[in-house]
Formats: sequence, C-alpha cells, structure tokens
Amino acid sequence: MRKNKPLKKPLILIVNDDGISAPGISALIEAAAPFGQIVVVAPDKPQSGMGHAVTLNTAIRVNSWEKEGITYHSCSGTPVDCVKMGVSKLLPKKPDLILSGINHGANSSINVIYSGTMSAAIEGAMEGIPSIGFSLCNHSIEANFESSKVIVSQILKKMFANSPQPLCLNVNIPDIPYELIQGIKVCRQANGCWEEDFDERTDPSGKKYYWLTGKFVTEDASDDTDEWALKNNYVSVVPIQFDFTNYNIINKLIHFEND
Repeated sequence: MRKNKPLKKPLILIVNDDGISAPGISALIEAAAPFGQIVVVAPDKPQSGMGHAVTLNTAIRVNSWEKEGITYHSCSGTPVDCVKMGVSKLLPKKPDLILSGINHGANSSINVIYSGTMSAAIEGAMEGIPSIGFSLCNHSIEANFESSKVIVSQILKKMFANSPQPLCLNVNIPDIPYELIQGIKVCRQANGCWEEDFDERTDPSGKKYYWLTGKFVTEDASDDTDEWALKNNYVSVVPIQFDFTNYNIINKLIHFEND
C-alpha cells in the first residue's frame, strides 16, 4: 500500500513597517513559526506612516540571509514594496498567508489609512492572499510582546481551522498582561480623526522647520467599534476592504451623469 505524502506546510510571508530589526517582527515570527514555512521580507529601516506608498524613482535593493531555517530579505523600499517583491520575486511561490507587524503602536480607527503595517496587509489582499495586520498599543521599542504572541497564535489557529479566505484583518492588541485581556471582539472601525498641528521651530542657521504633532479624537462611543474594544481590554478585529466606493451615495449622484 502506497503511503500518502506528508502535506507541505503553508508558506507565510511576514512583513512590517518598523524595520526588519524591530522587536515586533521578531515576536510575530516566533508566534507564526509553528503554522508554516516562514519567509520574511521587511524594510531595512523604519517606514511607519508610509501608507500605501511604493518606490518609483529609485532602485530597490535587497539583502538576503538565512537563520534557523528562516529566510530573511531586507528591502530598501516601503512595506508595500516588500509585499510586491516577496510575491513577485523573492518567494518560491505565491504565499498562502501574509502577516504584517507586530506594529509598535495602535492602528485602530482612521490610523489604518496612514499605516504601513496595514497597507502591506491590504496589498496582500489585493493579490488575493489572506492577510492580517497585527498592532500592539505601545509605541516603545521596549514594549512587551508576550501577550501579543499568544493572540497571534489564537487567531492563526482560528484562521487555519476555517481554511484561510481571501480577506484582510486589522488586529489591534491592548497593552496589558494576557490574563487581563477580556477576549477577541470583531468590530467596525471607529469614526475618529487627528486634530493636527505643526510645531514650528528654528534651526541654528535661523531657518524654520516643522514637526507634525496632534492628538487622536473620536466621539464615536458605540460598543461595536475598535476604539471601544481596546478601551475595554478586548483585542479588536476589523475586516478591511480596499474598495473605497461609497455605495450609499451612488444613486444620489445620478444628476452628475450626462442626459
């Protein structure tokens, strides 16, 4: 009787926006390693706030190495460049799953628009690949990712138990010990915005320069939002789509069409 060949492990592409040496991506690699064959393609320097930027006017350079059975590629481009390079050039085949993060800092509410972490995940979804972005609500380089690793493992178990679908998830994790996390809550993106200002300063030569400052505000207090979930010690999971069409207003704009 012929024995069945062992199933190959899923191929998982891991990216981020904080750079290939960030503690958050190391935590994500550790948590995801039991679930498949890991290949890392990440920026060679921090790329936070890059959104869906791509590199068009300069060359993209890649340095590669292997460590403990994992292939690493350090990319000079943006997080989205990393996904494009991984899928098109660097991986042996199209990945079965793309994981982005773990980001240092939340990507809840409107922050998803600016986030390089989530733009990498969205780019994966645009390629028809199930993609998840993970963020911890702590910007510190010394943030503790132990709870995050447990959450990543739990979500990946649920993902593979139900066969990964072409979707994109935005997962934000409160910065508290695991035993204080109340659970995982699937919710919507809160309606919020940044109240921004530019801090004007003067350099030693007398020339003005500016630092972007501001604070995030939201009056959306509904208990079905990611902001509510995080404030109440839940992990927020928001399904994201890249179709920006406002379907509710299409029929109201019929007068824009030619007679």
